[in-house]
Amino acid sequence: MWVWTKVTPLYSGINTNCRRSRVMNIIDTTRRTRLTLVLLLLLPLSSRAVEIEVRALFSGAAMFVIDGQNQLLKTGQVSRSGVELVEANPKEAIVRINGEIRTLQLSGRISSTFEKPEKPRVMIKVAENRQYITTGSINGRPARYLVDTGANVVAINANMAKTLGLSVEEGVEVYASTASDDLEVTMVILKEMTVGEIKRNNVQAIIIDGENPKDILLGMSFLQHVDISEKAGLMVLTSKL
Repeated sequence: MWVWTKVTPLYSGINTNCRRSRVMNIIDTTRRTRLTLVLLLLLPLSSRAVEIEVRALFSGAAMFVIDGQNQLLKTGQVSRSGVELVEANPKEAIVRINGEIRTLQLSGRISSTFEKPEKPRVMIKVAENRQYITTGSINGRPARYLVDTGANVVAINANMAKTLGLSVEEGVEVYASTASDDLEVTMVILKEMTVGEIKRNNVQAIIIDGENPKDILLGMSFLQHVDISEKAGLMVLTSKL
């Protein structure tokens, strides 16, 4: 059995390693009151009101209280209510609500009308190396993905597969064609795979011997289940179901 998969990075020739931004967790309690900002989002009558309170602002992150629950959003992350943190610094936060950009300053207050997405979606901000990195889980274990529309299937290196509890003994040995070589790989079925809030069962994947690719390649065996759009350095994956 031969399975051909083109494992080509979305942007070729770019180092897949990217640095994670570090977020300071120490807040000066004497300034906490001054950093508090309440943002009320008024939904249509058919939807319930969502209250968002900005508790603190950092470089690259903001602390929110959404529907009474604390939630730290880093740049590019989206809350379950569909509020995306585009950018943040100690003075203001830039959020995207239903496609509209709003700037929240410490002394500001805005109201907006928007609807929660009917279908689960994930917003991914492009990294400095022009790649799209996102997170999720495989069979309940944390996973980090590199979006790769040139890969026919999800691709995982052997070391990462062990961390995820995947066994090559349960797979089938096949051959795959990459950009540089033909490889013998193991085809497996992922019982449950999530990217953000998008969940799919029985996703086809291959396990490649060695330590490459460094990140799990999010290929078309999962991406076929979503609509993909990209604009101004922001990729949006929207579930088709």
